[in-house]
Amino acid sequence: MKNIHRSLRGGSSFRRSNLLIRAKIAHLHDLLSKSRAAQVSSLSLLAMTSLLIACLPVNSTLPTATPLPTDAPPQTPTIVWFPPSATPTLLTFPTYTATPEMSPGIGSVTLTDDFSDETVWDTAASDQASASISRNRLTLAAQPDVYLASLRRDITLGNFYAEITARPSLCRGDDSYGILIRAVGDSFYRFVLSCNGLVHVERVSSSVKLVIFEPVPSGDAPRGAPGEVRIGMWAVGSEMRLFLNGRFQFSVVEKTFPSGAFGVFARSAGDTQVTVTFSDLKVYDVDYVPPTRTPLP
Repeated sequence: MKNIHRSLRGGSSFRRSNLLIRAKIAHLHDLLSKSRAAQVSSLSLLAMTSLLIACLPVNSTLPTATPLPTDAPPQTPTIVWFPPSATPTLLTFPTYTATPEMSPGIGSVTLTDDFSDETVWDTAASDQASASISRNRLTLAAQPDVYLASLRRDITLGNFYAEITARPSLCRGDDSYGILIRAVGDSFYRFVLSCNGLVHVERVSSSVKLVIFEPVPSGDAPRGAPGEVRIGMWAVGSEMRLFLNGRFQFSVVEKTFPSGAFGVFARSAGDTQVTVTFSDLKVYDVDYVPPTRTPLP
């Protein structure tokens, strides 16, 4: 009986070992089956892929896969430590070029002459020339190659501004007319308007003539006759400025004659008579001191 009992125990252990081995074999078989199934699946996928590739056109291009985003940090932008600044638009202001005051210091009227009193002017008449006052005008008429002047001797002008209207009615070529200033006897300054449109200045001293400003053309000087021009003269100290129709012409600096009488003249330079009338004389006081020039070093 003891031997039978031992045999049963031993047999029971053998059966358990056999069962364990069978279980492991079954597990291995299952793994092999799964592995074969995976291989079959892979082979099937490969076959299908090959079949699809074979069906594509010869010149077809497989689509490129979009790369997956990487974990690389984005590029750091370059820092501009001194960025260029915008150039400001400069404001433009209009530039005004001021016309210098060419007749400064003119004050009140000191004399108005409407040429109604012939006693205050030099008047005369001859076969060669005549100076007469009529209808509020002083008329000078001179025959060919004759010079004629008329002065208002009751006034002495030093610093002044004067205006007078001249109207040439017979005048051509080199014939001339104009004003005399700072006249003393047969010495004076003569501002000459020629009938060819030129203007110049002469100094006459004891009947000796000297041109101190050469003839220059002026658009304000009437060319020929009939014509009309308003002659203006600004004189302060040694400086004398000529104006025609209110426009500055030029300046002369000459200190020979500081003061004297005011007058007018006409001269025929050709073979025809010259006739000029003068009217509406006004004289103004001038209160002006020229600036002292700074000497050069």
